[in-house]
Amino acid sequence: MSQAYTATELLNSDIDFSMPSIPYEKGRLVRNFLTFRSALNRLRPDVLVTYNWGAIEWALANIGRSLPHIHIVDGFGPEEADEQLARRVNFRRLVFMRNTTIVVPSQTLYEIATKIWRINPERVSHIPNGIDCDRFTLARDQTLAQKYGIEPDATVIGTVATLRPEKNIQRLLLAFQKLSTDTKSRLLIVGDGPERDSLETFAKQNNIASQVIFTGYIADPGPILSLFDIFALSSDTEQMPISILEAMASSLPVAAVNVGDVRHIVSDANKPYIVEREVDSLSAAMNKLALDPGLRQTIGEQNRRHVQDVYDETTMVDTYACLFSR
Repeated sequence: MSQAYTATELLNSDIDFSMPSIPYEKGRLVRNFLTFRSALNRLRPDVLVTYNWGAIEWALANIGRSLPHIHIVDGFGPEEADEQLARRVNFRRLVFMRNTTIVVPSQTLYEIATKIWRINPERVSHIPNGIDCDRFTLARDQTLAQKYGIEPDATVIGTVATLRPEKNIQRLLLAFQKLSTDTKSRLLIVGDGPERDSLETFAKQNNIASQVIFTGYIADPGPILSLFDIFALSSDTEQMPISILEAMASSLPVAAVNVGDVRHIVSDANKPYIVEREVDSLSAAMNKLALDPGLRQTIGEQNRRHVQDVYDETTMVDTYACLFSR
């Protein structure tokens, strides 16, 4: 809908697909409804798949049709980080008809869909995210460590995120600043986004810029996760973040704020380090892990086993295949 098609580069070359250009104007509900209704009549798809709130007008355009509809909800923007907006709740109740199946990756979203949106549980499918765990078995890449100036004896706390407001990387920077001076720590922030410049300025203003490394966007996080000793997450809103699963597959302990299903995802040994959305709480969790290499190893090993047993990519793909076939 944004006319950005770069994701098609990830498709195998033997897949037959097309990208029809369909006009979209944000905030023009009636015009978009007519445009999308016309597109459905013209394209005559077998299944309509929509994703998150941004595509909700397609669900409206499908009202009164027999076309099966799958709506995938992966999370919310900052405007719904703390509570659902009433007008959006009512709109969802209106457009998610009997031929709509809602797919959610987290228990939190399942509760929202069935209790707040009041969708019949029979039409809500909980399909947890999954990853290819074998991609994350790499030993520490020393060449990469040298590239970023990470000393062999440094304890690396890292995160992987798009640098947007809802990721609240500023909370992570403040938590890092409060770490004990007994730890020789570095903070590795992997990702890019609109907040990068302001975050770099914030690190300088708080006298931690020499300890903080901004890598920019990295397409494959596997190798750089091998540099981490601790994975940290400071977001205001998440549901079932892929980055947590990738960190667990990399045998890392996780220090994170308790949002979405994060506490549910990690192993039992890691649950005490999923804390309230406060700087001091996050800092304390990071600090305890930073001071205890044995604890980090124990939790990391349990996280690795847990993600292999529960969140393997094959299970997710097979479940989606059954849904689409049905």
